Amino acid sequence: MIKAYAYAKVNITFEVLGRRKDGYHDISSILQEVDLKDTLCFELDSSLTVDCNSTEIRAPDNLALKAAKLLKKESGHKGGAKITLQKGIPLAAGLGGGSSDAGATLVALNKLWKLKLPAETLVEMAAALGSDVPYFIRGGTALAEGRGERVTLLPPLLQAWIVLVNPSVQVPEFKTKAMYGALRPSHYSRGGHTKKAASVIRRDTVGGGLSLYNTFDSVAFEMYEGMEWYWEQFVSAGAAEVHLAGSGPTLFTILSDHTRAKVLYSSLVELGLETYLVKTISRSN
Repeated sequence: MIKAYAYAKVNITFEVLGRRKDGYHDISSILQEVDLKDTLCFELDSSLTVDCNSTEIRAPDNLALKAAKLLKKESGHKGGAKITLQKGIPLAAGLGGGSSDAGATLVALNKLWKLKLPAETLVEMAAALGSDVPYFIRGGTALAEGRGERVTLLPPLLQAWIVLVNPSVQVPEFKTKAMYGALRPSHYSRGGHTKKAASVIRRDTVGGGLSLYNTFDSVAFEMYEGMEWYWEQFVSAGAAEVHLAGSGPTLFTILSDHTRAKVLYSSLVELGLETYLVKTISRSN
């Protein structure tokens, strides 16, 4: 049996550069793993199955199951596996939970089935499963370009603390597609925020002077009814800077001081908000 953890991510930056002819959008983003996680166990079996503690993702389109089926097909492997998935990352929250599950599945089954496929091959398969999945093959701190499938590792940030708030708001069907659809050409940028942040990270892994940016912030109130109230509560509780995590609706802020992070977290919990206090991680941790 192999036990694996699928970690959540936040986008330090997320810029949309424009719409492509294939219908996707070009992006420029810096992604960072945090220690909020799903837990997966993999055992050899004659068939491929996923048993999940969340009834909402037991359908055939579960990304971990899709990843397992794709790996089996592309590798020609004849056996199967029983996958047990314990969700710890909120669903459809912008934290990359499903994509992370898929990435962890590709890596774990490559070991369990003794396929010995190189990471580059797994990344190619991951790109067929979703734009965020290639990042999760390696994780840590990374620059994502193209539609998200071109991933360049960056020096790991020294440990910082992140407070997450998962608002109780209605999430649009096909959320990510809807968020992209709400953008107008005036929302597009040239990647300058990401280039600046990458430069800061490369010269100073403490992240001093690191500024956050998310294109989807511009349409958050339009797409998530009631989001403005949660945003205001976050700021009133002491957050200096609040942004969407990915396509949302989760909100986050990043702090270098653990004590300040705990105070902010406690204030939000007292308001009855679904709040998480997490820390940045690197794959070397």
